[in-house]
Amino acid sequence: MRKPATTLLLIGLLVPICGLWAQQTTGQPNPAQQNPAHTDRQSEPATTLHVDVKLVNVFVTVTDEHGAPIGGLTKENFVLKEDDQAQRIAVFDKESALPLSIALAIDTSLSTRHDLPLEQASAKRFAHTILRPVDALSVYGFSQVARESTPGYTADLKRIDEGIDHIRLGESTAMYDAIYVVSRALDHRKGRRIIVLITDGEDVDSRIEYKQALRAAEEAEALIYSVIIVPIEASAGREIGGEHALIQLSEDTGGKYYYATSAAQLDDAFRKISDELRTQYLLAYYPSQHTSFSEFRRIEVKVAGVPEAPGYRVRHRAGYYTTKSDP
Repeated sequence: MRKPATTLLLIGLLVPICGLWAQQTTGQPNPAQQNPAHTDRQSEPATTLHVDVKLVNVFVTVTDEHGAPIGGLTKENFVLKEDDQAQRIAVFDKESALPLSIALAIDTSLSTRHDLPLEQASAKRFAHTILRPVDALSVYGFSQVARESTPGYTADLKRIDEGIDHIRLGESTAMYDAIYVVSRALDHRKGRRIIVLITDGEDVDSRIEYKQALRAAEEAEALIYSVIIVPIEASAGREIGGEHALIQLSEDTGGKYYYATSAAQLDDAFRKISDELRTQYLLAYYPSQHTSFSEFRRIEVKVAGVPEAPGYRVRHRAGYYTTKSDP
């Protein structure tokens, strides 16, 4: 006589349950108890498992001893370390085709009033040279506050020209505030994020401190290119603390700084920035396991395997934060 299907199902369920009860009552260990790691994974809630799988992007510029960008390098030519630990490069892109998001921030304080028309004309030429359809640029004018002069980020050159024309003179300069505001706006953009600052470097009115401005740029993975305008009439006694800060900001983010005293030097600085952005390398990696709980992790990139490597200069961001600060 055949047993009903439901009876067979009940028997199938009761057998392992009875077996488990017998093991517990007789003191025999069950297979899960023989493997502590197994019980840990079974009992540990999934939400408490922390695995650092964040892909870290590092945009790298390599130049020769004269400052000319070096192209043609391969993945095997780069050695990448994080906190002195070698990392495996998971993504390599030569002369990256990733879209550019450029924040063009122009100092409009009274100290730059004589140079502003030249800066505006040069900035237009830069925008027309650098932008591709996949790129986008936003214009900011900053004095005591930073104001966006374009309707968001755009590749429309007419709107960009109008935005550059419409920036207006202010009074004092809040340079660190401007860097902070621009960095926060860039943080949500895809692709490469670039800040181009045109300023004399004098900061007299910022509420944001230098360290906060730098951290905001680092968290946004933004490269800062500083074009430092040197006023001829005040060149002998100008305050150079802001210049030094701009130099450090540029170096720590993987960008560069330039001095300009004329329209020709402004155009030259913009040309060099454009050339660099077209010959950058993208190195990306998944950080290996860390024993350090440092909030900031330092990055080091070197070039090897080519005879000229000792004469090359490699620029990239100094590192990254494992957590983001409150906006």
